[in-house]
Amino acid sequence: MAVSLPVIYLFNKIQLPSIIGYIITGIIIGPFGLELITQTAGINQLAEIGVALLLFSIGIEISFSQFIKKFKEILLTGGFQVFITIIFGAAAALFFGLKVQEAIFIGFLLSHSSSAVILKLLQDRKETDSPHGKLSIGIIVFQDLMVVPMILLIPILGLSEKASLTDASLSLLTAAGLVALVLVVARFVAPFFLKILVNLNMRDAIISGVIVLSLGTAWVTHYFGLSFAVGAFIAGLIISETDYTHQIVSEIIPFKEIFTLLFFVSFGMLLDLQFLIKNPSIVIIYAILIMLLKITVLVSVIHILKHPMRLALMVAISLAQIGEFSFVLALEGIKYDLISGDIYKGFIAASVVTLIITPITIRLAPYIALKAPDVFRYKKSSYEQLAKLSNLNNHVVIIGYGLNGRNLARVLRETGIPYIVIELNSKIFQKAKDEGEQIIFGDATRIELLESVNVDKAKIVVFAISDPVLSQIGIKAVKNLNPNAHIIIRTRYVNEIDKLISIGADEVIPEEFETSIQIFSRVLKKFHIPNSVILTQANVIRTQSYGILRDVGFNERAFEQISQILAQGTIDSFLINERCRFINKSIKETSLRTVSGATIIAVIRNNNTITNPSADFVIEQNDQLIIFGTHNAIDKAFEFINNSLR
Repeated sequence: MAVSLPVIYLFNKIQLPSIIGYIITGIIIGPFGLELITQTAGINQLAEIGVALLLFSIGIEISFSQFIKKFKEILLTGGFQVFITIIFGAAAALFFGLKVQEAIFIGFLLSHSSSAVILKLLQDRKETDSPHGKLSIGIIVFQDLMVVPMILLIPILGLSEKASLTDASLSLLTAAGLVALVLVVARFVAPFFLKILVNLNMRDAIISGVIVLSLGTAWVTHYFGLSFAVGAFIAGLIISETDYTHQIVSEIIPFKEIFTLLFFVSFGMLLDLQFLIKNPSIVIIYAILIMLLKITVLVSVIHILKHPMRLALMVAISLAQIGEFSFVLALEGIKYDLISGDIYKGFIAASVVTLIITPITIRLAPYIALKAPDVFRYKKSSYEQLAKLSNLNNHVVIIGYGLNGRNLARVLRETGIPYIVIELNSKIFQKAKDEGEQIIFGDATRIELLESVNVDKAKIVVFAISDPVLSQIGIKAVKNLNPNAHIIIRTRYVNEIDKLISIGADEVIPEEFETSIQIFSRVLKKFHIPNSVILTQANVIRTQSYGILRDVGFNERAFEQISQILAQGTIDSFLINERCRFINKSIKETSLRTVSGATIIAVIRNNNTITNPSADFVIEQNDQLIIFGTHNAIDKAFEFINNSLR
C-alpha cells in the first residue's frame, strides 16, 4: 500500500486508472521486480483473499431484480459474446496443439473483460449512461456471473482421461447442489442475522458481521471442495437481496478500493518480468491476437443484434482486454494442470499489456468507430420513410427519444411545428414507430443520415441524449451541414458546457444547474418575490451559460434587483376559499394589518380589480387579496389567514 500511493498519484496525473497503478506496484515490489516480497505461496493466498473480497463487493452491487428486467438483452449480447468467444478461443488453442480440455479452458480465460477497469473508465469519462456504456456494463455483468459456473466446471475439465463421465457429472451435481443449499439456508438465516447487526446501531459490528458472513460463506464452500471466491460471491448476492442492502453497501463501499488493491497488486506480483524481457515478441503477438479475437466477436454479435456499427465498435474496443476474473480462473486452472507454466506466463504478460493500453484504446474508440460503415443500414421501411422526409423545411430535428425527446416531440406535435426524431435504440425506435411517431432509426453522427432528414434546412437541432461522445461528434457534423442551425443540447455534467459551446452548441442545458434554478426559484417564491422578477433572473443566468453558478464571470450585482425588493417590500396574493373565517368580515374586522404589518392594497373580485379598498370593505368567498409588505410581514399575514381557516 505504501508503494502504491506514489504510483497511483503519478497515474492520476497522467490520467490512467488506479487499477493499472496497482498492477505496476505489484510488478515493482514482487519477486520478479525489486524482490521486496518473494514468497510465491503467500502471494497466491493474498490474491485468493483479495479476489474473494472483490467478488463479494461485486455480488452486493448486482441486483437480481434489475438483472431479470433486462435479462433478454443481456442474455443475447453477453451470452452470445461469452459462448462464441469460448468457441473461437478453443478453436485457436486446438490449432496450436493444446488438448480439448485445455482449449476450452483457454476459451474461458478469453471470454472475460475487466469490469473493474471498464467501470472506472466509464465513470471517469461520464459515459455510464451512454448507449455504449449501458451495453458494456450489461455484457460485463453477464461475464461476471458466468465466473461461477466456469469455476465449477474447472475441476471437471481437470479430471484425468481415466476419469469417467459419471464422476464428472456427479462432481458437477454435487457442486451445484451445495451452491443451492448455501443459497437456500443463507436466504433465511442472513436476513435475521443482518437485522440483529443493523439494530445494534454500531458501525463496527455491522462491518465485522458482514466480513464474517462473506468469508464464512466462502470458507463453507471451500471446505466442501468449491472455490473460496464462489462462496464470497454468493454471500454478496445474498446480501444484495435483503432489506439492509443500502445500509451495508454504505458501510462496505469504502473498503472496496482496498479489496481491489489487494487483488491487483498481488496479480502484478505474478508477472514474470524475465519472461517478458526474453520474449517480448511472443507477449505482443499474444496481446494483439487476444484483442483482435475479442473485438471481432463483439462487433459481430452486437451489430448482428441490430446495433449500429459505431456503437458495436466502441463497445468492442472497450471490452478487448483480459478481465480480472480471467486471472481468478487461471489460478484455479493451474491447480488442475489446465494451463502450462510457459502459457500461463505468456497469458499473464499479455493480459497486463491489454489492461495497460485499454485507457488509450478507449480514448481512440470514438474516432475509429466514426469511420466504420454499417453493414446493416436501414430496413426497406426506413428507406420508404426517408423518402417521405424530402419536404421537411424549417423544422426541428430531435436526436434521442428518451424522456426529454418524448416530451419535446409531444409539445411540437400539439403546436403543429414540423419535426423528425432520430433514435439509436432499436427497441425504442420500433415502439415509437408503432405508436405513429415521426421517427427514424440511425446514428446521428452519420452525415448521410443527417442529410436524409434535411439538417441543412432545419431551424433547430436538439441533442436529447446522454452520450457526450456522440453529442460532440454530432454537433460538428450538424454545423458542417448547416452553420445556421440553432443547436440545443442537454448535459448531465457542468464541466462539459464550455467544450460543447466551443464546438458549435448554441445553448447547453446542464441538468445540475437547471435543478439549482428550480430550487432557488421556489426559495425566492417563498420570500414573495414576484414571478416576473424570478423568471427574469433565471433567464439572465441561462443566457450567460450559467456563468454565475459556475463562478465564471460572476457579477455581484446580478441579484441586486432581488435584494432591493427584499429590503423595500414586495407584493403577493391570497385566494379566500370557503373555509376562511374572513368571509363576510370587513378588512378592519380581520385585524390583518395590526397582527402582521402587511396591507391589503387591492382585491380582485369576478375579474374586476378594486384598488385601495376601505377599512369597511367586506371580504367575500373567492376574493383574491393583493397584499403588500416586507417579506416577513407577508409571511405573518399568510400564517394569520391560514390559521383562520375553519
